[in-house]
Amino acid sequence: MSKSSQRIAVVLFNLGGPDGPDAVQPFLRNLFSDKAIIRIPNPFRAILANTIARKRAPEATKIYGEIGGGSPLLPNTRAQADALEAALQEIGEVRVFIAMRYWHPMTEEAVSQVQDFAPDLIVLLPLYPQYSTTTTASSLRVWNEAVRMFRLQCPTRTVCCYPWEEGFIAAVADLIRPRYDEAAAFGQPRILFSSHGLPERVVKGGDPYQWQCERTAYAVAEALNIDDLDWICCYQSRVGPLKWIGPSTDDEVRRAGSDGVPIVVVPLAFVSEHSETLVELDIEYRHLAEESGVPHFSRVPTVDTAESFVAGLKRLVMMAVDEGQPIVSGCGERLCPGGWSGCPMSGTGRT
Repeated sequence: MSKSSQRIAVVLFNLGGPDGPDAVQPFLRNLFSDKAIIRIPNPFRAILANTIARKRAPEATKIYGEIGGGSPLLPNTRAQADALEAALQEIGEVRVFIAMRYWHPMTEEAVSQVQDFAPDLIVLLPLYPQYSTTTTASSLRVWNEAVRMFRLQCPTRTVCCYPWEEGFIAAVADLIRPRYDEAAAFGQPRILFSSHGLPERVVKGGDPYQWQCERTAYAVAEALNIDDLDWICCYQSRVGPLKWIGPSTDDEVRRAGSDGVPIVVVPLAFVSEHSETLVELDIEYRHLAEESGVPHFSRVPTVDTAESFVAGLKRLVMMAVDEGQPIVSGCGERLCPGGWSGCPMSGTGRT
């Protein structure tokens, strides 16, 4: 069958977010029930998830209240899906579906929709550029469980990660430049490439996420081509008593205040606006910057539907179709060094 005559289903994986105040607690319960997030067996995990969700729901509801009462992640992801679907029409009859991990439309809903579409090929494309066992791997596990439940039989290709995909990197760099130029009026800016953090023990267990985030930052810094660029990778959203990877974004904001330098904060691992960008970065860290004496604070938008980012997603889908391999990275072969046992290509013999 020629590529142009295929019916192709592209499935975008994303986190999901509560669509209103009543959804906050069940969303949190779904999140903390994930065994990739809380790595203890049931029934203890379920009990703990209920406890955490109940305890955190009031504060989380206030946070979502700052942005209209619910997460904008779903409409933002739908816009990305529409843009990608339009870009892919030249390769055949393509439909793009959304599978959220912790709130609607959840994975089972997406599998049912894909089954009704009856594709010849499925391409799974996470909206997580950097691979982690806590995000992409969790979404893949639930997808495979739902596929078995619905008895969906269709050849499937998976894009595991694309931390330095050229369209993604170009989109981030293009969004940084005007904010950097604006900040330069207040001194030499420091770029904080901020990503969601992970417990240190997850990374020590072989999860390649931090390594991939650092590679993304290097690629963006190189694309900016600014002499003596001052930048650092840092990590936000720490919760719980475990030690997390660092340095933390809040510590780096304080350090910038001590150094008297303006900062440009870049959401490196987020491709859509949601509570961690619109509240944590825009409100909480901006306030911390003011308290810490940072002379200028600027936050770079997420890539959303930037033309070069959508073009990059299109290239990833076409590569997955053409390669014919069950799993591909942003460059086709394995990206992670051999020490990262959490890489989904570990044990495949592909290098």
